[in-house]
Amino acid sequence: MSTRELKVVLPDSLAKEAEVSGLLTPESIEALLRAEIRRRRVDKLFAAADRLAALETPLTEEEIEAEIAALRQSRRPPDASRR
Repeated sequence: MSTRELKVVLPDSLAKEAEVSGLLTPESIEALLRAEIRRRRVDKLFAAADRLAALETPLTEEEIEAEIAALRQSRRPPDASRR
């Protein structure tokens, strides 16, 4: 795995507080960045779901079942359709 060195400019008070809290170690910074990336991905997923919900009328239970069946059928190998 390749690495990258970063230089971060922080106000003294924040830097001191972060250092006392153990947040300026490479492991802590990596964990913070990974958590933020994960949070942003989840936010994007929910934003997309909200946009989708705003565009379409809700599906009935029968329509949902039909969509699931169609997706399952499309994922089956051609020779597995006769089980």
